[in-house]
Amino acid sequence: SCSRGVFGCRAAFSMRLFLAPTLAALAGSAHGLAHPLATTHSKIGQSSLKLSTRLARRAVSASSHSKRLRGGMQMSTSTAENPLLLQDDLPLFAEISAEHVKPGMEELLKQLETNFGKLEESLSSSEDGATYASVIEEMEKVENPLEYAWGVVGHLMGVKNSDELREAHSAMQPQVVQVSTKLSQSPAVYKALQTIADSGMDDLDEAQQRIIASALKSMKLAGVGLQGEAKEKFNANRLKLAEISTKFSNNVLDATKAFSLTLTDEADVAGLPPSALALAAQRASEEHPDATPEKGPWKLGLDMPSYLPAMKFVKSRDVREKLYRAFVTRAGEQNEPLIRSILSLKQEQAALLGFKTYAELSIERKMAESVEAVDELTSMLREKAFPAAQKDLQELEAFAKANGFEGDSLSLWDVTFWSERQSEAKFGFEEEELRPYFALPNVLNGLFGLCKRLFNVDIVEASDGVPTWHPDVQFFKVLDGDTKEHMASFYLDPYARPENKRGGAWMDVCVGKSSVLNRKPVAYLTCNGSPPVGGKPSLMTFSEVTTLFHETGHGLQHMLTTVPHSPAAGISGVEWDAVELPSQFMENWCYDERTVYDAGLAKHYETGEPLPRELFNKLCEQKTYQAGLAMLRQLYFGALDIELHHRYDPSDASRSPFDVQKEVASSFSVIPPLPDDRFLCAFGHIFAGGYAAGYYSYKWAEVLSADAFAAFEEVGLDNEEQVQEVGRRFRNTVLSLGGGKHPSEVFREFRGRDPSPEPLLKHSGLL
Repeated sequence: SCSRGVFGCRAAFSMRLFLAPTLAALAGSAHGLAHPLATTHSKIGQSSLKLSTRLARRAVSASSHSKRLRGGMQMSTSTAENPLLLQDDLPLFAEISAEHVKPGMEELLKQLETNFGKLEESLSSSEDGATYASVIEEMEKVENPLEYAWGVVGHLMGVKNSDELREAHSAMQPQVVQVSTKLSQSPAVYKALQTIADSGMDDLDEAQQRIIASALKSMKLAGVGLQGEAKEKFNANRLKLAEISTKFSNNVLDATKAFSLTLTDEADVAGLPPSALALAAQRASEEHPDATPEKGPWKLGLDMPSYLPAMKFVKSRDVREKLYRAFVTRAGEQNEPLIRSILSLKQEQAALLGFKTYAELSIERKMAESVEAVDELTSMLREKAFPAAQKDLQELEAFAKANGFEGDSLSLWDVTFWSERQSEAKFGFEEEELRPYFALPNVLNGLFGLCKRLFNVDIVEASDGVPTWHPDVQFFKVLDGDTKEHMASFYLDPYARPENKRGGAWMDVCVGKSSVLNRKPVAYLTCNGSPPVGGKPSLMTFSEVTTLFHETGHGLQHMLTTVPHSPAAGISGVEWDAVELPSQFMENWCYDERTVYDAGLAKHYETGEPLPRELFNKLCEQKTYQAGLAMLRQLYFGALDIELHHRYDPSDASRSPFDVQKEVASSFSVIPPLPDDRFLCAFGHIFAGGYAAGYYSYKWAEVLSADAFAAFEEVGLDNEEQVQEVGRRFRNTVLSLGGGKHPSEVFREFRGRDPSPEPLLKHSGLL
């Protein structure tokens, strides 16, 4: 997955205010589509948290002369120059500051209240009956300006965080949640939608019918049917969840940023490769201007470009232990009380809506038919993974003891270090040897070449004149390979900035496709990769390469959609446990020989020499290294998530969420967590994002993605004509149809049958 690491990618969903599908979507944190948490010896990062109500990033066109927002909203003279309100093109990131948030959002909220009131009145008094256009399309026009601006604010919260922006965001968040609540609980809108549904919808296409059905379900889950005290409680809980979730994510960012370990003894950094030493010295130079990679001092942190190399390579057990303990206790004191509050509030919301547990509520919007179906998949995969993980650990301990480890058993801060040593011995290369062959510009050439080959699209840089939030950000256009039509665009923010950027990797929506608003899709692809150091380009780890491919998969589904209706275009309206299909599918191509070599993806940044074939072959062999441990860890996170949201009672004072963690770990971990482990306090996926009772989605979708890639293997990866044919079919189904069809139908159109778990087990080396 994306930035597989200790925390993962989040790809945000384009959900309209009144179509917000889950309580989490209205709880204040909407993340982008994220990477899963994964084994730290081979993965990275936690993704950023996004806005408060999973509002979509909507492009709006306006006339600079009339100063009107799309949808007919007139701006007052006093706010006309606020860059958040100038929505005729891409966001004016270079001009937007925290001081624009409050006046801009207040203006848009006022305009939305007025226009929505008129729409409700029109729907209530209409004698001609409601139509798709009079409800869905008019709602899109009404909501769009606020969604666009709030989406920009949320994006900046993830990539350019500051105290001033937090304050402005916190000040406006309650009002945004309240207006989204009002829209999602509108009796007039709900009645109009029900009228359309009752009419048979014969005049609507399949995507429009799904949009109507999804809107009705979403409004039910948003409390449209509640009355009196129950409604007041539900809405009050919504506000609390928004506030607490944002606080949770801010606490994680603050804790990550606050910790640092400055070392002056060369023995403490022994083993650290040159690239990591250079980064550590560069960071130390802020307080020690004379710091050098050779002599230090060196500053280590908890962001992945710093933390992960230290855990892999630093020989000092003491240093690794300090880093590990700091990492698994991040935000522990601050977020521990918030976890029980979040779980309690979600349980209350589920009960108010008539569900026994929050997990049952969450499943309403998933491919999985029930919690039991999730448990069944988890159990089936655990049966394969657990004995393999036990064997992985036994072999690792035997290797460590044979190579100088003197303890009785490996501690948690030893596993990553000795796994790297075992991998080096087993496959004959070190991670650092690969970096010179994976310079970001070359990796992009290879990635874009693959997109051309499979999906017949050209990706070209178009950064000139495009405002961005940081000088490192690039902007690209996606063109149809035959017609050269401009189809979509995306921003790429590739490097870590621990001072103001959340960790991990994610894809999010800047602009969604819409025939109503006449707009093309624009995506944000955000990574936290290794930055350029010492005059060299960004030299990526292979894990960072797969992360970039993963996020691009999310972006392609957003950008190559052919559904013209915004609520079902791209990733909008796709069942949550299917959205990781294209992202995890793309990762497989990092191990494809033609992808690696033909477009120059892997060539030395100085000499231009391609990656030696023997290294590539070893890299492919390494793919299934410790597959049991890796899969078991993902199953652990998913099982823990379901346990907390389905079988745990947060009102039980005798049993804490950390007790639940230990119980689940006893079945899903071959090394138990530390007694003071507070991993849950940084588990933003489920406590500050949209993955609550949905983390299992990574493995669910990986079944689909592995089977999808198997379609290419079956025709032969060296059969170029057939590979391109299957690639076009993947584009015309998985990447094109978005939420316009149920994912099961989309998969059947691509594969010709239902998915099988066998390719996943085979690719993981467990079959």
